[in-house]
Amino acid sequence: MTLHTASTGGNDVLRTARLKRGWRSGEAAAKGVSAAGREALDDPYFEVSPRTWRRWESPRPGWPREDYALALHAAFGAWPEDLGFEAPEGWQRAEQPPMPDDDMKRRAFVSVTAAALTAGPTPSRHVDPALIAYFQEQLEGHYRADMLLGPHDLIGTVSEQYALIDRLIRVAGGETRRGLLRVGAAYAALVGWLYQDAGDMGGASFWRGITQEIAMRSRDPHLIGYSLVNQAQVRTDLHDGRGVIDLCETALENRQVLVPKIRIMAMQQQAHGASLTGDRPAVDQLIDEADGLLDRVDDDLPWGNACRRTPNYLEVQRATCYGRLGLGREARDLWTQVLADVPETARRDRGVYLARQATAAAAASDPEQAVEIAREAAQIAVDTRSVRMRKELGALQRVMRPWQDAPIGQDLVEVLAPVDERG
Repeated sequence: MTLHTASTGGNDVLRTARLKRGWRSGEAAAKGVSAAGREALDDPYFEVSPRTWRRWESPRPGWPREDYALALHAAFGAWPEDLGFEAPEGWQRAEQPPMPDDDMKRRAFVSVTAAALTAGPTPSRHVDPALIAYFQEQLEGHYRADMLLGPHDLIGTVSEQYALIDRLIRVAGGETRRGLLRVGAAYAALVGWLYQDAGDMGGASFWRGITQEIAMRSRDPHLIGYSLVNQAQVRTDLHDGRGVIDLCETALENRQVLVPKIRIMAMQQQAHGASLTGDRPAVDQLIDEADGLLDRVDDDLPWGNACRRTPNYLEVQRATCYGRLGLGREARDLWTQVLADVPETARRDRGVYLARQATAAAAASDPEQAVEIAREAAQIAVDTRSVRMRKELGALQRVMRPWQDAPIGQDLVEVLAPVDERG
């Protein structure tokens, strides 16, 4: 039995690769591979038809011509012989030059976002207002899955759903359109977050820009403020403290009209900007002011609900800021308080918090505690494949350098070895 005559009687290897990329249908896969091929081949007219894709997933997929092979490689990072196609007898692939990692990431990004930017008219159709509640319910499931799985397995799925919402927005009207714009912003923001967690800041910035565009189209001041905070999150990961402060101050210019949740989000993010500029008094003042608004959060907006979902939400932000400021003991004690209330369903968040607590312990000159905490964080990093968590563990390694030649330093190397292997 060859690779392409598996349980379904078709090319299961290619089908599995498609589903792993988040393409639920052959039509979506054809569209994604077409986009990757146009970029890889520098050919604006390159196209893989849905009919061709259906043949590729059939029991007799044939052997793709060379331009199709290059497009498949650009989309999946694998050649046809590794995607369930059976090479002709005596065939041997010519040696291909290695593809730079950055170029491969860019092409993968192009293919996964192509569906979100489909061009051309959308046929008229009735859009039932009940779809708004449907997408909101799906969104809650995505938030839970993100905490359990990490970013890679969700990017394709969530971006495809955003593409559907975008098509509905184009033909909806009145309050239905307004509701879809609001939920669409939440989906775009989640895709941006997933790219950020996966370490792709270019992808994150792109999707934060999509979020801001929808916010401006909606003319909703709360949504506009939310989108500015999203942009500030990217600036935080770029260590641009002043940029973070600029965006958050802009979001708060009309604070009197903003719901408490948006004001909380802007102030806690501004605290991160203050920590990047070394301003501890501003950190405490902003987080304390935000804390005074928590009991007033009562809106029904479908996005930005981390302050409701996350136990000790503001103390998480304070502990993170203290860690950046080099306040090891204070940050470590705060993380101990926070971790006591993290639910089992928030495994990815727990891993990030543990990594930060370990770094704080090392900064407090307690390397033994740091390594012990890192053991659990390392296992979660392996399971979730979170680049964000790997970066946090990288920060721990830097703080642990004074002990790198001691036995405890070698223990840390062993603890983090599985993370480095998966990275």
